[in-house]
Formats: sequence, structure tokens, C-alpha cells
Amino acid sequence: MLSVIQNPPRTTLPIVGSQDFFPVRRVYCVGRNYAAHAREMGADPDREPPFFFMKPADALQVVGTEPAEHPYPPKTANYHFEVEMVAALSGGGSDIPVETALHQVYGYAVGLDMTRRDLQDEAKKMSRPWDLGKAADFSGPIGPLHPASVIGHPDKGAITLTVDGAVRQKGDLGEMIWSVAEQIAYLSRYFVLQPGDLIFTGTPSGVGAVERGQRMVAAVAGLGEITLDVV
Repeated sequence: MLSVIQNPPRTTLPIVGSQDFFPVRRVYCVGRNYAAHAREMGADPDREPPFFFMKPADALQVVGTEPAEHPYPPKTANYHFEVEMVAALSGGGSDIPVETALHQVYGYAVGLDMTRRDLQDEAKKMSRPWDLGKAADFSGPIGPLHPASVIGHPDKGAITLTVDGAVRQKGDLGEMIWSVAEQIAYLSRYFVLQPGDLIFTGTPSGVGAVERGQRMVAAVAGLGEITLDVV
């Protein structure tokens, strides 16, 4: 039996130190997971239950060691950067205990949750889903995966973003409200997590707009950096 349309290629991530690749299944993103960012977005950060949204896997933009061109999306005049650490799962399941949740993680990468903020804000006011704001094409730039078997499970260290050399976001992984293990455990109550799933684990304060012609450099301690030129 043949498909009536050409099967699209599956999104895959390169792996540092390996010729193998990591196939992506789903992309989960946690909202307001750093206290200072929660406050700048008008929320109370004191351990409110986490909430999640999703991006299509093919909205990822895989970025290597060289600068990449990042297309400014249509229908927005307020396009925001949000630097994040991304956890990639090689295991999964339902109702995963926090104590064993990190056993499901294959590795980590630097990522960006790019957001059409004006469309997101409009959706919030109208109590509508965030898809138009969060799920634009190329809205998930991501670098190569660093296996946890090599680097361990980062729980502290700098997470930063610069625009044209000026620091715009600066935080520490230790400032997460909900740890990576807690995010996995919480998500697994609502979904059967599977190998290939990604979790964008939240962004520190300082999110803001970027314009065409500007260069973004996103970095996480131990995971390197990715460079994007907005076009």
C-alpha cells in the first residue's frame, strides 16, 4: 500500500560525538518556569502547577556549529526570543516517578522558543489557544544533543541570550521552579511519554523582541551555543 502523498521527512537532531541522529516525536514546552520570567509575564511564580503547550516537530530549526539564517515569520510585529535548555527523551511511560524520571533522558541541547508575542497576547485576552503565537514555522531553533551519559544532567549553570552582542537574558538552570525530573513526572500523568519526545524546560527573564538583521546567540553552560541571524 502506498501513501497518496509524499511522506515528509522526520525531524532529527545531530548528536555531539556521534554519527547517529535523534528522531523527534513530540515537542512539549513548559511555561513560566523561572520565577523572574513569571513575574515579568504578570504571574505568581510560587510553585503554581506547571502548564505546557506544544510545538509541531517540524517547527524545529536544527542549528549546527555555524550561524544559521532564521526567518522572521509573517503576521507579527513583535517577535520574541526565549532561550531554553531542551531535554530529549529516550524512554517514557505514564505516571513516571520523579525519582526515576531522569532515567528517561537521552540528552540535552540549547533551544529557543520563538514567539509571535502580539498574537499570543491577543489569544490570552480572548481565552484562545496559543498556537498562532507559539507554533510558527522555524519557531524552535535547537542545537546538537549532548548525551547525558557524557555530561550528566545539568541542574545549574548559566543560560544566556545576546542580541548583537548585548546580553538580553541571563539566568541559571538552578532557578527553575520545576526541575526537569518534575516536568517529566507531571507530563507523564497526562500523556504517555515516548522516546523521541523533547521538553523545552523554560526561559529566564529578559525576553524581548528581535528584528530582521540582528544576530542572536543562545548559550547554556556545558551545552555550547547556537547563533541565528534573523532574516
